[in-house]
Amino acid sequence: MTTMLGVSLEGRDVLMVGGGDVTARRLERLLAEGARVRIVAPALSARTAELVAQSTATWVQRAVQDADLDGVWLVHTATGDAERDLQVAAVCESRRILCVNASDGAHGTARIAAETRAGDVIVGVVSDAGVDPRRAGRLRDAIAAQVREGRLPLRRRRSTAVGSVALVGGGPGPTDLITVRGRRLLAEADVVVADRLGPVDVLAELDPDVEVIDVGKRPGHHPVPQEEINALLVAHARRGLRVVRLKGGDPFVFGRGGEEVAACTAAGVPVDVVPGLTSVVSVPQAAGIPVTHRGTAASLHVVNGQGTITAATRAAMADGETTTVILMGVAALPRLVEAARAAGAPADRPVAIVQEGHTDRQRTLRSTLDEVVDDARRAGVSNPAVIVFGDVARAGLLLHPEQQAAGVPSP
Repeated sequence: MTTMLGVSLEGRDVLMVGGGDVTARRLERLLAEGARVRIVAPALSARTAELVAQSTATWVQRAVQDADLDGVWLVHTATGDAERDLQVAAVCESRRILCVNASDGAHGTARIAAETRAGDVIVGVVSDAGVDPRRAGRLRDAIAAQVREGRLPLRRRRSTAVGSVALVGGGPGPTDLITVRGRRLLAEADVVVADRLGPVDVLAELDPDVEVIDVGKRPGHHPVPQEEINALLVAHARRGLRVVRLKGGDPFVFGRGGEEVAACTAAGVPVDVVPGLTSVVSVPQAAGIPVTHRGTAASLHVVNGQGTITAATRAAMADGETTTVILMGVAALPRLVEAARAAGAPADRPVAIVQEGHTDRQRTLRSTLDEVVDDARRAGVSNPAVIVFGDVARAGLLLHPEQQAAGVPSP
């Protein structure tokens, strides 16, 4: 029978006998865990030599001797000679030193598990009898996939003195566009403070006892002021809970993520930020609009439509080689168009409005600077929507000239 143990090797001496590629694979892992590694071998493979040159590992160029085992916590033997590896393992047995024997079909008193990590959780897979690393690796990969999708119970069940806050960018809405790290943190969360936009469907996958707090804002309607959101994050973290602030898009793109990080930092609460797909790029992409395109647009200007129209924004809208993307700008569309005209933008400058991008309600309005205000009013365009000013919004941009001539619909 085999018992799995979690053994810390940080700062402890480990001896590796043999210098081949098996040693190289294991060496990377041992170094990552902070072990003090010494290799004893007549020669090193190219990969092992490279790792030794780039790390704190040392190499003794000769065959192993019994004295090499003095003071070590763990021995890893992979000489390529099964008889020699068994001899090393036998010496370890007599001296009560744990030994990993990497010879085919054999093992020593210890094994290195096929491993996957999720935050502070480590999952290892080993065979109880015999050696079958491919099977262990495949099972490890299957578990890792479940972890990445947030489908395994990762939440802590013991309280901690200090909790934490993670600002997770949820992207434009679909749950399969949230990052792997974001899904894992949601699976670990005790409290989720969620916006109106973003991957709200993922909330249904949380444990029933996870507290979900809706702080979603709508244009002109902010039921929970930002200062109260900041206080909520800090208060729950101080109770020793893991808090996820789930946002649409990216936390640092008009998401007030910087204010929330500052509030947590000032309160001494550990805080992490997980980037997300910003609607600046992902929503136009959903309508087949690249925000930059060789020969069409070489720069990008991003605007909060609820703010003041600056000189930089007017210059961007007038520049034929710049794409201007406006978030939260439906109500401001008339004054944005007027500012663009005043800056000298041509009347036929393409404009696109993508409403509810990446949802089954998505629709795209393509127009021009001269006509977009009337077109948007007739179409009943409303938030959430992203407005794109620039030649990248031209219908048929991504079609071959022959397709354009044949009247093939734009992507």
